[in-house]
Amino acid sequence: MGGYQGKQYHVIAAQDGTYEFDGRPYESLSKIAYEITGTRWSGPLFFGLRARPETKTSPKKGVRA
Repeated sequence: MGGYQGKQYHVIAAQDGTYEFDGRPYESLSKIAYEITGTRWSGPLFFGLRARPETKTSPKKGVRA
């Protein structure tokens, strides 16, 4: 099961589109992810609601394929 640094976090989604975490209301999942990690995150990505985008590798400049 997922989590962050070995700890599980629980968020409640309200019908009005807000979220509750640790007894406090939040406007977005991204703000909760920031509260947990201290860095900016996509909330849906952090909580596993969206898959990570695949990274495309491009050839280095000046290198012919």
